[in-house]
Amino acid sequence: MSEKILVVDDEKEIADLIEVYLKNDGYTVYKCYNGTEALDCIGKIELDLAVLDIMLPDIDGFHICQKIREKFFYPVIMLTAKVEDGDKIMGLTIGADDYITKPFNPLEVLARVKTQLRRYTKYNVGKENLREGAAEQTEMNIMGLHISKDNHKCLLNGKNLVLTPTEFDILWYLCSRRGSVVSSEELFESVWGEKYLDNNNTVMTHIARLREKMSEPARRPKYIKTIWGVGYTIE
Repeated sequence: MSEKILVVDDEKEIADLIEVYLKNDGYTVYKCYNGTEALDCIGKIELDLAVLDIMLPDIDGFHICQKIREKFFYPVIMLTAKVEDGDKIMGLTIGADDYITKPFNPLEVLARVKTQLRRYTKYNVGKENLREGAAEQTEMNIMGLHISKDNHKCLLNGKNLVLTPTEFDILWYLCSRRGSVVSSEELFESVWGEKYLDNNNTVMTHIARLREKMSEPARRPKYIKTIWGVGYTIE
């Protein structure tokens, strides 16, 4: 069954262009030109990914992303003409997994969609990447933090943490390398599967969001610690 993707953009030509590329690659596309239609679709259709424009005539993409994150874990890609870092940080902070700035190459959108769906599918399939002759570790417990790869569940002192696929992937990667310092470059390239650029603040933003959800004090975090000039670690 083909994955179901929501595309929301008030510029009809852009929405139609993305739809063509996604459909040509075998995806089922639900297309909306405003936020009201998008929220209606989100409530009725079991989606696998959403591509959201920020600037819409009625409800902005940030609000739609927040509504998605109230109930769903599937990836959200923000699509916008804005280039300010504040907008990018805002999108990532409220739960977006990726961010593409207009004008864009539709092949880039397609590539980002595939990357996010691979990550999302990995958590729902379970043991997709078993190494020959040995079972992959699927659960870890660290100082009251319980994280399970099989069902994409994360508990902190018995309380459920609602994480996006990207946030889960970051936390799992750090937990799996407990005791080692992981650089921002390594973390980004392992989680996002793309080349890291020196001015990329995506990792920092997601780490801050994770700490917020874990109620971690910024100066003395118990779990995700910053090793200044080196990277992040869970001891």
